[in-house]
Amino acid sequence: MSEINMTPLVDVMLVLLIIFIITVPVISHQVKLDLPRAVNQPQELKPSHISLSIDPTGQRFWDGKPVDDATLDANLAEAAKKEPQPELHLAADRDVRYESVAQTMAAAQRAGLTKIGFVTDPKQLQ
Repeated sequence: MSEINMTPLVDVMLVLLIIFIITVPVISHQVKLDLPRAVNQPQELKPSHISLSIDPTGQRFWDGKPVDDATLDANLAEAAKKEPQPELHLAADRDVRYESVAQTMAAAQRAGLTKIGFVTDPKQLQ
């Protein structure tokens, strides 16, 4: 026999076609609702930053105002409690002793500040 009998194939295809015709409206059944519209703009909360600088003599400046060690610790502890936590931007003079920078970083870590960044002047690096 050299011919293929196509009748069973056509029967199967017709059964599948009927099944799809019946199930597609059930799957795509939608309930139309008139939902209220609201305008929403994302509120981007950018944490503030604290500028802490150290001059060549080791004097620390909190946002441009000189502070002593006790005031620095109190300010760092208060800043660590804020939500979202502010970033600490530490700018140290080129001639300051590293000990002053390390003590300042340790004080920030003890207070609980986790975001510390170093500020550099690219013009002086060349």
